[in-house]
Formats: sequence, structure tokens, C-alpha cells
Amino acid sequence: MSERASHDRAVNVTDGALLKPLVVLSLPIVLTNVLQVGYNLADTFWVGRLGQPAVSALSFSWAIVFLIISLSLGFSVAGTVLVAQHKGAGNVDRVGHVAGQTISVVIGVSIVFSIVGYLLAPDLLTLVGAVPGTEEHRLAVVYTRTMFVGIPFVFGFFIFQSLLQGWGDTRTPFYLMAFGVALNVIVDPFFILGFQGNVLFAWVGLEGLETLLYDATGFAGFGVQGAALATILARGIGAAIGIWLLLSGRVGIELAPADLRPQWETVRTIVRIGAPASIEISTKALSVTILTALVAIAGAEAVAAYGIGTRVTSMVVLPALGLARGVETVVGQNLGARQVDRAKRGVLSAVGLITGCLLAFTVGVYLFAEPIVGVFITGDGAGVVTAIGGDYLRIVGVTYVFLGVFYVIQGGFRGSGSTRLAMAFAFIGFIVFRAVFAYVLAVPAGLGATGIWYGEAIANVSMVAIAGLYFLRGTWTGRVIDDADRGTDRRDVGEEGDSAVASGGLEDR
Repeated sequence: MSERASHDRAVNVTDGALLKPLVVLSLPIVLTNVLQVGYNLADTFWVGRLGQPAVSALSFSWAIVFLIISLSLGFSVAGTVLVAQHKGAGNVDRVGHVAGQTISVVIGVSIVFSIVGYLLAPDLLTLVGAVPGTEEHRLAVVYTRTMFVGIPFVFGFFIFQSLLQGWGDTRTPFYLMAFGVALNVIVDPFFILGFQGNVLFAWVGLEGLETLLYDATGFAGFGVQGAALATILARGIGAAIGIWLLLSGRVGIELAPADLRPQWETVRTIVRIGAPASIEISTKALSVTILTALVAIAGAEAVAAYGIGTRVTSMVVLPALGLARGVETVVGQNLGARQVDRAKRGVLSAVGLITGCLLAFTVGVYLFAEPIVGVFITGDGAGVVTAIGGDYLRIVGVTYVFLGVFYVIQGGFRGSGSTRLAMAFAFIGFIVFRAVFAYVLAVPAGLGATGIWYGEAIANVSMVAIAGLYFLRGTWTGRVIDDADRGTDRRDVGEEGDSAVASGGLEDR
């Protein structure tokens, strides 16, 4: 390791206790996810000052943009897995290579998404409900096309985050995300509103300055497009800093420009791991879309209640999502180091941790279901929506623990490189189980929206049951790096699960 790696913040997950490293790894990821929510809230707040059409345009656009970001995250998972397994195997000289190859693949994919998305933006927005010819559709097209132009910059940050996570360093990406959010919050009001009517000046005690600056410059902001430009600027700077840190070797991974030159064998491995992971991540968004269509049968109030309920659920499970990413690193590095039992114990430790955490959340959500929903809605129809949303949180909230455990187990599968396996369980759970149970209870059984809530709850329990049983089989513990990659002697093979590499342990991938 070069002296340039003196700022390496990687957590040791292959020796000693497991619980503390899991927490140290996962907490910054959870906080990073919270900051991501802050990113979105800042955009929504300032765009909200432009009026309802602008807010609606942002909602339509996010349905498209978030789907594309989900696809990119899947390919970034490949970087996490390969970096983690190579580091665990002690094959540090290969880490820079797979990091460079991941950057090239994801940036290449992002350029394709950028071009196709820009061209198809009007049609894609029509598919998600924006009516052509309306102000909402026009603004949504402008925002979406701007975001697609900047997609490579947005993807660049996620690549850096994933590579550092595989190395065992989640603090550096968190610091970079915090910087990006702060920058976004600062530039958002200027890019969106310009100097006219910008209340930020009043907040800092500089009333009247906005008028003076507007009179001098005439700058009235870019409107909805300004939100996209601010995001691209903040993420682009973050991505540039991240790539510079990798090339400088200051974060442990030593990346050389030559590592960015695509090599077919590595690219094929990245695609083989990343493509199923992209589909897996996308199933969650697709599940919400399917259930929303079912809920619509029960009326507009039920749709509003479901929207609030899913928002609360997405916040509650943030610790599980962060812990699942930490599990990817623990499993990846320990399988790379041939420590199969330790990899399994890492998953089980995370299961215990998230169970205790989500049990506490469940009690709070169950007891205060209606007040929680009431925070998100006022005015006409608020009482009906609050009652329906309260039912959703009490029914689905009881299964938060099961959903969290499912995420953690999926993290274990991904860490081993078994992304096709994780994809299969996600599809069965989020798409098949949820849709079938919800439909049967809502329509044939005649329970309406309440039937959909019970259907989602039953699906949460069922999906963790099938994934958990497969986890206990232990046949997922093969690796995606071979002996040549690891530079180790085949005679070292002997620990439980190592034979899976030679005898079909990759069959689930």
C-alpha cells in the first residue's frame, strides 16, 4: 500500500468483533440516505414557491429520473462486490483495476441513458400521467431533459460511494454527500428564483438586497430547470472530487488512468453482477406503481393515504437499507478472505440489530399512526385520509421488522455476488406476492383498501420466509473472484463453502 493511502478510513471487517464494524460501516450510509432525502426536500421547497404546476412537474419527472438512478445503482453494486472480495482476498493490486472498470462501465451506461432519456422524455412523462400540452408537461420535459444531460455527473458520485463502500470506507462518501447537500441548498434558491422574491435574503437579515441585485442584473432564475441545474452542479463537483481522491490514492484505493481502459472480461463480470442488481432495485419502485393502481380502485382518498404511508415506510426502513449495504461489504470481504462462517455471522448479527431497531419503530408507528399521517395532510378530506392512512400504518407497520430482515438478507446475497438470486427474491416478493395478495384481498374478497394493506403485510412476511430459508441452506456463499484473480494457492481451499466455487456455487448468480 502506498503512503498516499494515509487518509484511508476503511473499517476492518475481517478480524475481531462484527457488531461494531457493522454499525460503523452502516451508520454513515443511513445518514447519507437521510441527506438524500434532504436533497429532495430542498428542491421541493424552493420549487414550491413557483406554484402547483411546477411542483407537479417535479413529481412527474422524479418518477422517471429515480427509475434511471435505480438502474445505475445496480451497476454500482458490482463495484462494491468486486472491490470487497478482492480486498478480503488480500489482492489489493486488483482493486484499482475493478474500480476503474466499474467507473468506465457505469459512465458508459449513463451516457446511453442520457441520450435515450433526453430524446424520449416527452413520451416517458406522458406514460406516467403528465398530459401533453399542459404547463405541467412542459415544465416536466424541461426538468427531465436537463437532468438527463447531467446524469453522468449524478452517476459519478454513486460510483465513488459504492467503490469506497466495498473498500470499507463509508465515512468519506458521507462527508462528500454532506458537502453536496449544503452546496445544493445554497444554490437552489438562486438557480430557481434568481434575485427577485428570494426569501433567503430576508432569512439572513438582508431584506431589500434581492431587489437591488435584481435591478442590477435582471436575473430571475431558471425556474424548475434551476433545480436540475443545482443538482447537477452539486453532484458534478462531488463526482469530480471523488474521482480525484481515487486517482490520488488518498482513500486507500489506488486508481491509475490505465485502469479506466475497458477490458472485456472484467466488463462482462460487472454487467453480469450489475444488471440483475439494477432490476432488483427497480422492483421496489415498480411495486409501488402496481399497488397505487390497485389502490386507485378504492378512491382518491385511499391513494393519498397510500402515498403518505409509503413515504413513512421509506423513512422507517432507512436503517435497514443502510445496514444491508454494510452487510454487502462484510460478506464480500469475508468471502474473499475465505471466511464463510464469519460472512454468515455478519448477516445474522445485522438481522439481530435491525430487528431490535425496527421493533422500536413499529411500536411508535402503531401507537401514533393517525397523528403521523395527519402531519402530511390538512384541509378538505384530511379526516378520511388520516383514518385510512392510520389503518395502513397499523397493518403494514407490524411487518416492518420482516421487511428490514429481508433487506439485510438481500444484502448478504449481493455481497457474495449472487445478484440474480437477490433479483429473483425481490421480484417474487415485491411484484408477485404483493400484487397477488393485495388484489385477491381487495377485489374478490371485497376488502377494498384494507385488503391491499393486509396483502402488502402478508407479502412482507412471505418474502422474508422464502429468502431466509434459502439463506440457511448456505449455497449462496460462493464468490465471483477466481483463484487467478486472488493470486492465492488452490491448496488454501478448505473452509466451508469454498468448494462451491469449483462445484457450482455460482449457479445462483
